[in-house]
Amino acid sequence: MSSEEELQRLRAQRLAELQARQNQSEEQQRAQAIAEAEAQKQALMRKLLTPEARLRLTNIKMVRPEFGEQLELQLLQLAQAGKVPVPITDEILKRILSQLEAQQQKREISIRRK
Repeated sequence: MSSEEELQRLRAQRLAELQARQNQSEEQQRAQAIAEAEAQKQALMRKLLTPEARLRLTNIKMVRPEFGEQLELQLLQLAQAGKVPVPITDEILKRILSQLEAQQQKREISIRRK
């Protein structure tokens, strides 16, 4: 192998290493941003919900994670709009859940075959 081929190979290897480091750094930054956003959301939820309501929300998130995330976002929106009293008690959370359940039942479409 000539010295020029060896130099090309080393350059390509070095370039690949640098690209891998850059990709890893970008992934770490994304993960850190997601973690920070989640921490902020949790801090807001601690302010918005009473301990009993937070426990109920945690239980919901364990059983139905996607629904729990949607519920958190909706609670944040309701609180920001001033549509619910802060802190949100367990009773208020139960009422919100029953309203959401009623809305979901209305949206269900069933097709019957004859």
